[in-house]
Amino acid sequence: MNVRAAKKLRPLACAVFVLTIAAGCSPRPNDGSQDDKAAEPASAASGKVTLKMMENLTNPQRTAILKDMIASFEEEHPNIRVDLISPPFDQADETIGTMLAAKVQLDVVEVRDVNIADYVSKDYIEPLDAYAATWHDFATVANIPRSVGMVKDKLYFIANGLYERQLYYRKDWFDQLHLTPPATWQELYETAAKLTDPANNRYGFSFRGAKGGNSVYDTMIRTYNGERMKVDDGAFLVDGTTIYSSPEARQALDLFTRLYQDASPPESLYFGFEEQVNAFTSGQTAILLQDSDVIQTLQAKMKPGVWATAPMPTGPSGKALITVGAAGWGIPVQSSHKDEAWKLIAYLSSPQQNIELGKKYGLVPIHTLAASDPFFMTGPYQPLIEMTNNPATYIYYRLPIGYPSYLGWEKESRTTIQEMLLGRATIEETLAKWDAFWKEQQRLMQ
Repeated sequence: MNVRAAKKLRPLACAVFVLTIAAGCSPRPNDGSQDDKAAEPASAASGKVTLKMMENLTNPQRTAILKDMIASFEEEHPNIRVDLISPPFDQADETIGTMLAAKVQLDVVEVRDVNIADYVSKDYIEPLDAYAATWHDFATVANIPRSVGMVKDKLYFIANGLYERQLYYRKDWFDQLHLTPPATWQELYETAAKLTDPANNRYGFSFRGAKGGNSVYDTMIRTYNGERMKVDDGAFLVDGTTIYSSPEARQALDLFTRLYQDASPPESLYFGFEEQVNAFTSGQTAILLQDSDVIQTLQAKMKPGVWATAPMPTGPSGKALITVGAAGWGIPVQSSHKDEAWKLIAYLSSPQQNIELGKKYGLVPIHTLAASDPFFMTGPYQPLIEMTNNPATYIYYRLPIGYPSYLGWEKESRTTIQEMLLGRATIEETLAKWDAFWKEQQRLMQ
């Protein structure tokens, strides 16, 4: 078998391996005398159903929380058993996509805002509108979590929490130099440069150049474009051109380049989420831009008073363009137990369970009932409330998740930005590629 063929088969092999492990190593009693296929009819005959549930944003802490919630669900629904499959984070997108394409039996799958349009275009997941219409808790689901789970006015997943970005900084370092948290991107660069001391392995900014790194330079470019942004389509300006075609995009990407060159660990060009966060918690870097789910990690690894939070930086216009990301539970079209799958989703998405998940894992809950909870209005969460309550400065926009190729954008931009930062392409060449990418996506949608 040649290398190319082996690479094509690897995702399917990984998917089958994950499913086999999940089915064969269940912690619940099994007489071991028959495999899953043989056990299914007996289960159905006895009125019991086994749901295969697969998470995407796998994290040991969150997985443990989910297992506790699932155990409570099973106590309330003794005829439903849930097998939670937790693929490695870096392989989850590929594994889930392969399993959905192969119609492997799954009943509940974690869908992300970045892949929902792709899943819908390939007919991988069911619309949930009919279920939501009879779900009494849907009345308190806020507008943003509703919108992120929709494509063409149909609902495809119920968000399990919102990922909203803010600035985290080493308060001890800042106090030593009598610095204040940066309010603008320019100030962020200048402050990070002041805090950088390569001889002592100290850097001002916790850079992320691997998977997910586009969240920083895309945010900068959108913020520098300011109110010219088309807020319901984050890849374009109100005049119909892409956000990468403007002079402001050139200015933002130049500052981003200097932020890496002058204030970030050289090896951070290849940092992913864990490396980026570890650099901050270990004392290598001073400023971190991350979603609120990182709060639990910082609290566990850092002493109180060492770090603090602040709102996202603004651009030259005094505005900050910010967005809210989400992932949540959907039902694959091949599920044999859709009604039972919805019961599980409704249970996990109830105000009680969802707010508990938010508190334990650091997500912003999807229900409006959480807005009055002191837990989310004080301490490290306070800047999130501050940004929400100041829409004149902090302008929310929608990621261009409606384009089926949005998931491919992260890979495309990651490759080109690394080439640029390594000196193999200019800023102008990089922006031209990005502009062409989104023009093509726009053409395909017409």
